[in-house]
Amino acid sequence: MPGVSARGLSHEERRRLAVNLTRVLALYRSILDAYIIEFFTDNLWGTLPCSWQEALDGLNPPQLATLLLGMPGEGEVVRYRSVWPLALLALKSTASALAFTRKPGFRTPSEFQENPSQSSRLTAPFRKHVRPKKQHEIRRLGELVKKLSELTGCTQIVDVGSGQSIEGDQRLVERAQHLDRELLQALEKEEKRNPQVVQTGPRLSPYHVVRWVDPTTLCEELLLPLENPPPSGVRLLLTGLHACGDLSVALLRHFSCCPEVVALASVGCCYMKLSDPGGYPLSQWVAKLPGNELPYRLREGACHALEEYAERLQKAGPGLRTHCYRAALETVIRHAQPELQRPGVQGIPRVHELKIEEYVQRGLQRVGLDPQLPLNLAALQAHQAQENRVVAFFSLALLLAPLVETLILLDRLLYLQEQGFHAELLPIFSPELSPRNLVLVATKRPLGQAFSVLETEDS
Repeated sequence: MPGVSARGLSHEERRRLAVNLTRVLALYRSILDAYIIEFFTDNLWGTLPCSWQEALDGLNPPQLATLLLGMPGEGEVVRYRSVWPLALLALKSTASALAFTRKPGFRTPSEFQENPSQSSRLTAPFRKHVRPKKQHEIRRLGELVKKLSELTGCTQIVDVGSGQSIEGDQRLVERAQHLDRELLQALEKEEKRNPQVVQTGPRLSPYHVVRWVDPTTLCEELLLPLENPPPSGVRLLLTGLHACGDLSVALLRHFSCCPEVVALASVGCCYMKLSDPGGYPLSQWVAKLPGNELPYRLREGACHALEEYAERLQKAGPGLRTHCYRAALETVIRHAQPELQRPGVQGIPRVHELKIEEYVQRGLQRVGLDPQLPLNLAALQAHQAQENRVVAFFSLALLLAPLVETLILLDRLLYLQEQGFHAELLPIFSPELSPRNLVLVATKRPLGQAFSVLETEDS
């Protein structure tokens, strides 16, 4: 999905985009509201127009990735086996045109080519205890934060919610302090072995504060105790890597109300955990638009990883049947106990190796029902035969999900812009590694052409 660049849109263009997004989301609300585990109980396939059913029915997973999600495999040519209805083609085109692109504007080096678990862009001490996804995120956000702090003259960087700087969980803070000590010791050893490759200058360990971040807390109470007494003329850069739910909103509010905070670099996630009301909408513009409502189901769907699922479709592995199996299980659960709807089912290992009746029996046990309930094997096998339909419907919902995320992030841009601040969204992570990869960068003063340096990749 190419999408629209979030960078450089005028205030009026952002407003128009918000209007279009609310209209489109309202039009396809039935798809977005649906739970895929209710595919059979609520006859979700039957809710689609007949012409859509005919176009999608029988498509295998790689064809769905290519024809619907617009992600053809290498060297493939898009070929429709039949004439698709204009409404379905319009949906595909609209979803592509209105969603913020998550592709970085530069060619990201293949840092995991030599070793899939170790970034070649980080030295060993900085990779320890860090998974590849987080190595990539820390490196990229660290580069951006460093450049942003230099451009805005920041004297301190406040990292919220990662076990660093400000964190509400005492255990995470203690773990972070332990890892800090390990890292400093490793760097000292490395300096002794190779003094020419270690940067000179003072090496400071992060200062940690155990505190829950409240959007209503005065900024002096939250930020300035990081040094006691606080230095005069302090200029803070506030950052959060995948700040969950309302934490992202709290960062925006503190940036807005605290004069000492002159820059912000925030990557949000877990949109379903936003308070309602309070977490969305934030801007006056989006708040007055008809159809702006984004209930829990839509915000939860916005957190799915389209690129990762498209790759799974292209590989057509047996793991794709999980949604079909879970939807079949839901029919058995409701037959046995009608009031028990959409219960959480703990992970069942190696689903793709199980027969559907074996999965259902284990699922019944997970939700506290008798696993030996008599099963209608013919009905279960009929459900399994519709596996590609389940995948097709889920792919439709996934096609629309980026529009929900775009509206949430666009609302945050407009909120900051309405207060006279300068804000942009930049895709800085590889979406295949980190689907929530749009960082919201905000400053109190315009950066002009200097802003472009934030988009570049360090060599």
